[in-house]
Amino acid sequence: MDAERPPPPWLLSRDPDFPAGVSGLLGDLTEEACECGFLRRIIEGTSAPVVILDERLRYLYVNPAWARVSGVPAAAFLGRTLGEVLPDVHAYPEVPLQVLKDGQPREETVDGTTRAPSRLGRRLWRVVFHRLEGQDGVVGVCGIGVEVSNLRRYLDDLENAHQRLALLDTAATRIGTTLDIKATCTELADFLAPSLADAALVGIVDEEFCGTPAPGMLRLRGMALSAPQEVRRQLRLMGGPAGYIDIPRGSVSRRCMDTGRPWLGNHASDELLQKMPVDLEPLRVLRAAGIHSFLLVPLPTAGRSVGHVILGRAGASAPFSEEDVLTAQGLAGRAAVAIDSARRYTHEHTMALELQRALLSEPGSPDPGVEVATRYLPSGTSVLVGGDWYDSIALPGGRTLLVMGDVMGHGFQAAVAMSQYRSLLRTVAASGMPVDRILGEVDQRVTHIGLDRVATCLLVLMDPQSGTCTAAGAGHLPPVVIRPGGPPEVLWLPAGPPLGTELGDYASITVRMEPGTVLLLYTDGLVERRGMDIDVSLQALTDLSLSTDDPLEDMLDTLLAGLGSSANEDDIAVLAARQRVD
Repeated sequence: MDAERPPPPWLLSRDPDFPAGVSGLLGDLTEEACECGFLRRIIEGTSAPVVILDERLRYLYVNPAWARVSGVPAAAFLGRTLGEVLPDVHAYPEVPLQVLKDGQPREETVDGTTRAPSRLGRRLWRVVFHRLEGQDGVVGVCGIGVEVSNLRRYLDDLENAHQRLALLDTAATRIGTTLDIKATCTELADFLAPSLADAALVGIVDEEFCGTPAPGMLRLRGMALSAPQEVRRQLRLMGGPAGYIDIPRGSVSRRCMDTGRPWLGNHASDELLQKMPVDLEPLRVLRAAGIHSFLLVPLPTAGRSVGHVILGRAGASAPFSEEDVLTAQGLAGRAAVAIDSARRYTHEHTMALELQRALLSEPGSPDPGVEVATRYLPSGTSVLVGGDWYDSIALPGGRTLLVMGDVMGHGFQAAVAMSQYRSLLRTVAASGMPVDRILGEVDQRVTHIGLDRVATCLLVLMDPQSGTCTAAGAGHLPPVVIRPGGPPEVLWLPAGPPLGTELGDYASITVRMEPGTVLLLYTDGLVERRGMDIDVSLQALTDLSLSTDDPLEDMLDTLLAGLGSSANEDDIAVLAARQRVD
């Protein structure tokens, strides 16, 4: 540096080891701009950090902005590298070294924790480097930075929100795929672990327990566990995840379920767990298996919680974050709706199935001259009970009225409507009317008793004394006749509207029926298949090898083996009747 020229006001070091070219460069800048303080005010007044590094990336200058955000006095930087001053701030030396080499400006990202207090924690800067050249050649690089910590945090928050929504969207396709409570709870546990935790235990309020819990207690039933083998082994020692546990008022689990708010126990100490109420026994078991952090999330529905989920993280997994809690609450909310729907369905399905089975298990007794066999096969794919029914009614003169019907729709209401149709048909049939008039009378009476569901129906009157059968249909599939020594044949009937439409206009046909002839009545679940023409399905029925010499029960076995399946799309009801041979 020229001995007669004073050092520039922004050169903060007089280290004699600094290259002479830097002094010359700074002097030139000062001579042209800094005498008026213009350049100095710009550099030292900006909020952007400005630094000058020598060819070995040692600091020659830092402006007040960098000293302020770093929390280190400017003089402490001089002659030292970034890593020597701020070891927790990370930069890539390759970038400024390349700028020194070819003179092309480049950007890099500098991030880390400085010594200055900040709510941002880890901070982020984008820095552009320019090569500085003096009279004697290259003397260093100048770096100008812009802090983007808030932008980074915004982008991180945006990415976290995106990931959370993506997780919730994925959960919608994997949780609640059936209306089975056990399956839904298992899907929830398997999704939460490992996507959000190392272990997940799902418990729901038990509403079917035969005993009575102690006063003030709420009984939970463990439904599903997804966890490493060691956790499973520990739980088996305490009775397994399917056991029951009574939770008292004021306990963590009870508060979670009553308030709808989660409970977070990151790095929960043994002392804390030992002080927990009895309902957190599973937590102590999970802790024994290596779980260090816990999150209890209620399963909320409108007005109440149907249970809760216990999540755990083990080993090197990080504790639960606020984002994890929000995500877990979102997943639990969606799963709770599915679990509640499955519970309500199970209750309704059970009632409907019991009602239907009770009605179907008590068909009327046919005349001694007619033998009857029946089968009912629930749907293999539908989640609701159908309205299929059958009946056999003994009438005066040795006659027997065979009935096959199907109420439109599914569920408990369909089963109730089925029982009303069945009772109404029995009442009207006792009057002795012909089968077509029975259908017409029932069609008229249905609206008067408030039935709002239509039904298809097939009536066949067997009269062994005259050797005939008379049949009429109300929108139902025709019966099949199997004569001794002959193949099955469809007995086509005049078309008639379903019952409950008030359209009436039913007609019947009468055919000869020799002793030993078998009649098959069935619902559409036996023959209708998605994408298949009904005529093709009926042809498959008549192509079956069915012999009138076989017992009726064996004939039904052959029939269902040939046409029925575990994946049938609708309930199947079948009735076989045969005039006894003297």
